[in-house]
Amino acid sequence: MKKKTILFAALLSFALSLIPRTSFALGIEAGAGYWGQKPSGTLAYKPSSTTDKLDIKEELKYDREYRPFARVKIELPLTLPNIYLMATPMKFEESGSKDADFTFGDITINGTQPFDTMLRLDHYDVALYYPIPLVKTASLGKLNVELGINARIIDLEAEVSGSQALTGTSVTESKRLTIPVPMIYAGVQIKPFDKLSIEAEGRGIAYHSNHYYDLIGRVKIKPVWLLFIAGGYRHEDIKIDVSDVEASVKFSGPFAEAGIEF
Repeated sequence: MKKKTILFAALLSFALSLIPRTSFALGIEAGAGYWGQKPSGTLAYKPSSTTDKLDIKEELKYDREYRPFARVKIELPLTLPNIYLMATPMKFEESGSKDADFTFGDITINGTQPFDTMLRLDHYDVALYYPIPLVKTASLGKLNVELGINARIIDLEAEVSGSQALTGTSVTESKRLTIPVPMIYAGVQIKPFDKLSIEAEGRGIAYHSNHYYDLIGRVKIKPVWLLFIAGGYRHEDIKIDVSDVEASVKFSGPFAEAGIEF
């Protein structure tokens, strides 16, 4: 967790360094909360058949985990792009079971015996975006639409420990990757009242047989000056085949957050 905090702070420092000394940010929104991440899909490392694809729900036994997240939006003046930073930790650990032996990396696990697994999929975002000109003005501040680009850094780690097929000896195999993913960012905010905002944002990319979509819906209330509380739903759909790791997974669930906005 300390390393994650340091990385997020470094991204924030980098973003702030982009602001010229002669100008000032027009607005800052900073929030933190918890997201109930419910996983589904399959994961494999160096699979040679469909048997090597591990079902996250039925075989790995992963269930919903509540993890913290944090985000910061910095609105800059003039022609400078606005900046959106977000950190989303993910980690699942459980004892699984399968009705057949399977290969994970360079080992073959006796699936009929209990085996332990861990999946970590932390990701960090930096988006540069602009509001669509005149939309906010024409709607008298009720509607705002944003478009930009997003760079996501994925810190992926997968590990399996169990009994080696045939010999029965204890074995462990793991794989760790850092994957940069360029994405398109889009956001919409509807503000029917001064203290109420309905928001949606999405990040996504699709190339070859891979794709990565991250969709967020949020209802935000400002009960007092500066402070806001919010709740919503987030859904991620990931399909990747990189460095012998094949994953087709989804994470979805509600979240709650609180923060400041000025």
